[in-house]
Amino acid sequence: MTYNTRGSRPGAPRNSGARFGGGSSSRNSFSGPRRFGGRPAGKRGMKSFSDVSKFINKAVITEEVEVFKPEHSFNSFELNPLLKKNILAKGYENPTPIQDRAIPHVLRGEDIVGIANTGTGKTGAFLIPLINKVLNNPTEKVLIVAPVRELAMQIDAELREFAKGSGLFSVVVIGGASMGNQIRELRGRHNFVIGTPGRIKDHIESRHLSLSGFKTVVLDEADRMLDMGFIGDMRLLMSQMAPDRHTLFFSATISREIEGLIHEFLKTPVRISVKTQDTAKNIDQDVIRIQGRQKFDVLRDLLSDKEEFNKTLVFARTKHGADKLAKALTQAGVRSDAIHGNKQQNARQRVLEDFKKGIVAVLVATDVAARGLDIKEISHVINYDLPATYEDYVHRIGRTGRAEKKGKALTFIE
Repeated sequence: MTYNTRGSRPGAPRNSGARFGGGSSSRNSFSGPRRFGGRPAGKRGMKSFSDVSKFINKAVITEEVEVFKPEHSFNSFELNPLLKKNILAKGYENPTPIQDRAIPHVLRGEDIVGIANTGTGKTGAFLIPLINKVLNNPTEKVLIVAPVRELAMQIDAELREFAKGSGLFSVVVIGGASMGNQIRELRGRHNFVIGTPGRIKDHIESRHLSLSGFKTVVLDEADRMLDMGFIGDMRLLMSQMAPDRHTLFFSATISREIEGLIHEFLKTPVRISVKTQDTAKNIDQDVIRIQGRQKFDVLRDLLSDKEEFNKTLVFARTKHGADKLAKALTQAGVRSDAIHGNKQQNARQRVLEDFKKGIVAVLVATDVAARGLDIKEISHVINYDLPATYEDYVHRIGRTGRAEKKGKALTFIE
């Protein structure tokens, strides 16, 4: 059913381092862009948005589903006993498809290109074999590059769990956090450096980080780093590493530009693809047409049903718009907060923790949160302002419907 806001809707709901050892309702206030996206159409631009039906897709639930049968179990992989123990302690017995296919190649030291939808377990696909690599040779150093701060911190959090009790060290280098603390940690012993391209480059140029001793690199969500303009930084990082490095390259999409990077950065890589379609089958997608009502009022009325919209991610186009919208929702009785690039890292982490714990029911975000966030049981994603590209749409709604659970994505159309 396509939502229509004219009248009632039938049935509608009114840290950086770590050691692993122990109001207003006017249309002008919140109206979205009058055309698709917030920037002019380019080669990646609006062609994908020519048909509103792209935002409508009913979740398919069938009685007979194809069940993935892994070729391996975590017990069958040749892994360090401590690492196996930590994997099992997390409740993992069988690997996901990307883990099942990627881990053996990484253990053999082969370059890989992993193509997988968000939420498929790709972080474990590279962390598990690389932790094993470092445990086998404690002099090994690994660089992991991610497009956004939140993803870098989540990778580090998973690393802590997998490497618990191992005595391995990591340093997270991201913008919005203290350079001084990062410099102190980089001077100490560390096996993993996890960070965003710009901050890693800053530390290299200030001579607090040398990549000459790093022989393994992970480029996670490389397509997003390309979109965000990090290509120059990525080339700089790769040029600082040994030419015989071990390179793992992960991307949700493959374009001509991405193919160029693969050819430039990797040597005879193994390609592993478990991607089946752009958006998950278990995400129920629909549009809300704004007809004869103010946009904010429609959102407020939807979110007033706290039982259905119990953990909702709302996307706004601008940082100022996200702050303003979150404030207005809070004034309307909806527990809300905002996250975007202008917030200090400690403030962003506080907001995310409040959202995870249910202290905040609605998180209003810019596209900085479209990738990297892995928050369990987000019930809805609402595109209050339209995304700039269809790729951005895919990554936004990928925050719901994770781990085979059903999710809902709603897009406001004026």
